[in-house]
Amino acid sequence: MDQALHQIVERIRAATSDATPLCIRGGGTKDFHGEALQGEVLSTSALTGITSYEPSELVVTVRAGTPLAELEAVLAEKGQCLPFEPPHFGTSGATTVGGMVAAGLSGPARASVGAVRDYVLGATLVNGRGELLSFGGQVMKNVAGYDVSRVLAGSLGTLGVIAEVSLKVLPVAPAEATLEFACGQADALRLLNEWGGRPLPLNASCWFEYAGAGALYLRLRGAVAAVEAACTHLGGERKDNVRAAADWQALRDQQLPWFATTEGPDALWRLSAPQTAPVLAMDGAVPLIEWHGGQRWYKAPLRQAVRIREIARAAGGHATLFRLPAGADAQTGAPRFDALSAPVARIHRALMHEFDPHRLFNRGRLFAAE
Repeated sequence: MDQALHQIVERIRAATSDATPLCIRGGGTKDFHGEALQGEVLSTSALTGITSYEPSELVVTVRAGTPLAELEAVLAEKGQCLPFEPPHFGTSGATTVGGMVAAGLSGPARASVGAVRDYVLGATLVNGRGELLSFGGQVMKNVAGYDVSRVLAGSLGTLGVIAEVSLKVLPVAPAEATLEFACGQADALRLLNEWGGRPLPLNASCWFEYAGAGALYLRLRGAVAAVEAACTHLGGERKDNVRAAADWQALRDQQLPWFATTEGPDALWRLSAPQTAPVLAMDGAVPLIEWHGGQRWYKAPLRQAVRIREIARAAGGHATLFRLPAGADAQTGAPRFDALSAPVARIHRALMHEFDPHRLFNRGRLFAAE
């Protein structure tokens, strides 16, 4: 155990002895995500470095405090990438690999390539007793039994301090193209459902209205012949690849003008729904739609929380209060996440008790009542 990890273990053991709650923090770029932060900051910034990278095996092992941009740069040198496109919120270079896994957020390609958890092969974790635990491995066949390493994705640090993760990576696609189609929301959803049933190299999609006009953007990735054939078959206006890449990155990081913070009571809501769900009756709010219809962003006041969640459940999905309105109290009464079903809640609390029996880590981050 190196010095940086030893100091974290000792800090946890000291917190256990005097019942001090800890707030696990990497770069802090996702502090807004989840319920209000509680406890003394426990930084993972000293846990840096890529400890193992085998490009021929498509696997990399990296310490949790390593900047995500640093990892992506190393992968790019070998023509490889994290295909789920994790977002880089906040200051450039601040997002860490551990925060990426703990938040479990994926970018525009998620519906086509899978989520963060699908690429986590193994992890090393410090639990609430100050014990160093390892799960999974560096290849899929080593994953047996209860796959704890993947449970860490989206746990927001409530199970322990992620020290190191092994991730599956993939080669960068040889060809890419972005097509634009002028259409309304209903037509966009219809087209996406229709295209989803065809053998097309669909990778990402985005529909939104800007200045009163709706447009659907479709990104194709794959073999050169497949991408070119799809462009010919689908039509639309082909966009410049360099400018399109910048726009997709802005979408990933919520830097498009649609996401711009405005004066007023609107919060940013994330609705997860079946891709086949129709246009949702959201009291006139017009969404930005990703993931071929599976992720829909809305701007609406906090007072509409109950109504928004009812609409999401009726569509077969759920709603997350993703960002509060500018200047809003982080202790707002509207819960960030939908309530779990009773059976899932029992599993959730049992896992938290097993890994963090003294409730030291990120207390209340997932659910305020914890």
